[in-house]
Amino acid sequence: MLDERKAAILRAVVEEYIETAQPVGSGHVAAAPGVDVSSATIRNEMAQLETDGYLLQPHTSAGRVPTEKGYRFFVDHLRSPMRLQGQSALQVRAFFERAHGEVEEMLSATGRLLSNLTDLASVVVAPMASEATLRSAQLVGLTTSTALAVLVFSDGTVEKHAIELDPDMGEERLAAATAHLSAHLAGAGRSSLPVIPATGDDRTDNLVGRVMAAMAEPVRTEAEHVFVGGTAQVARAFDAIETVRAVLGILEQQYVVVTLLRDVLDRGLHVAIGSETGVEPLAQCALVVAPYEIEGERLGTIGVLGPTRMNYPQALAAVAVVSDRLSDRLAEG
Repeated sequence: MLDERKAAILRAVVEEYIETAQPVGSGHVAAAPGVDVSSATIRNEMAQLETDGYLLQPHTSAGRVPTEKGYRFFVDHLRSPMRLQGQSALQVRAFFERAHGEVEEMLSATGRLLSNLTDLASVVVAPMASEATLRSAQLVGLTTSTALAVLVFSDGTVEKHAIELDPDMGEERLAAATAHLSAHLAGAGRSSLPVIPATGDDRTDNLVGRVMAAMAEPVRTEAEHVFVGGTAQVARAFDAIETVRAVLGILEQQYVVVTLLRDVLDRGLHVAIGSETGVEPLAQCALVVAPYEIEGERLGTIGVLGPTRMNYPQALAAVAVVSDRLSDRLAEG
């Protein structure tokens, strides 16, 4: 633990470096709120913080910059959670007031919202279809030979399957098959579909069987449900082109992204800094993540990725409010 004076000086260095991306000298720290000591004392304290691993001096006679340990102390000791205000808060409210349609479209748009709020790359991991339960099933006739099976799941996902119809099937049998499917599938999980009993009408049973066969087809895995936004922000965030390439390369590997976000949350973190990500190409990056849920059950994850000198209070506030509003919106169905 750092004493109050060292903590205030470290906080001032981190905040100034986040703002300017330039090494911070004692003169800037002396002008910071909460630091009420001489420049000489500040220089001594900064030297001790460097010795303790919280700061480093990139060049002789230059100011100091935070280390990974310094950023971690800063994040762990944020004085109060920052709330989105002004235009950012209005932007989030307006987005979720008009957020309708299929879940995948909403999640993709949510990623763009996060990037706009934070000026960082965003990652949104969709729920695994196999974990959702069925809310409703409906057969809608399209032509005399084709119907559309519309399946609505508990995570808000809507699946549509084209079903071939026998000649002269009729609206009555479509309605009967819909009622039979709804009665026996409501609440069933994708990974444990029940056996549907016969209705006694061969043609209706045949139609029900075709819907069940369509539902049993392999669905995409979680790793194929990753929405990445704001890659242009990544390119602007780092000076070294090698770092940009490495970060973009990681973002293209969807399985790695899914595993990374899940691992960060499983370790009880909402912020992973540098080596804490466990991914070497992200050594100069930080990740802020949060789950979105329905009735306490984690459906997926959202997060933002950027340089270690990101604006942590803003990123934490944006991810927190968007995850909460997304959870509420999905729960509404």
